[in-house]
Amino acid sequence: MRIKNIVIGILAAILLSACGDGEVPQPKPKAYLRVDMPEQAYVTVDTVRVPDSLGGTMFPAPFLFEMNRHALISQAKSSRRGATLELCYPQWSGYVELMYKPLAGRDDLQAQVDTAMRMLQYHYKVATGIEENLIQVPENQVYATIWRIQGRDVASTCQFVVTDSNAHFLHGEVIIDQAPNNDSLAPVLNYMQADVDHLIETLRWK
Repeated sequence: MRIKNIVIGILAAILLSACGDGEVPQPKPKAYLRVDMPEQAYVTVDTVRVPDSLGGTMFPAPFLFEMNRHALISQAKSSRRGATLELCYPQWSGYVELMYKPLAGRDDLQAQVDTAMRMLQYHYKVATGIEENLIQVPENQVYATIWRIQGRDVASTCQFVVTDSNAHFLHGEVIIDQAPNNDSLAPVLNYMQADVDHLIETLRWK
């Protein structure tokens, strides 16, 4: 009986060694879900033909641009001070908000830039860095500054302003309407950023 117990113990040890190979189990590294992005294709939007979502009147923002056909215009609001247009990406709970202001000449431009800079400053506390880029299309009187805001928990990863320096001013931002985790949302944010770049490059004032 004693020999039998010894044999059983040896066999058990061999089996345990073969299964575990002597390694201590290690937790797997954290991974993010794969996000398959649709191919980008664009359609032209004439903002003066977009119905105002409040009263059904036409949307008084005089410019054209190319929008990703996978996005939707979810809101269009206007007032005496300007107009707001939201381009929605419902599959990711994200949107690009466009705020248009008519300028009363060059003197009004600085005031609008100051307002945009104050909105940008809201993100300074959680941002790990801010990258500034310029886009200029002189033949269309389009002069833009884009701020790409880096940081895992920033609410808006991109803000931008576009102007002709005299009559038109457009401020925009990219927003994901869910708990911030911009590491996992990187493919979505890069996709929307490409749409913003395309929007600015194709923008035409009317």
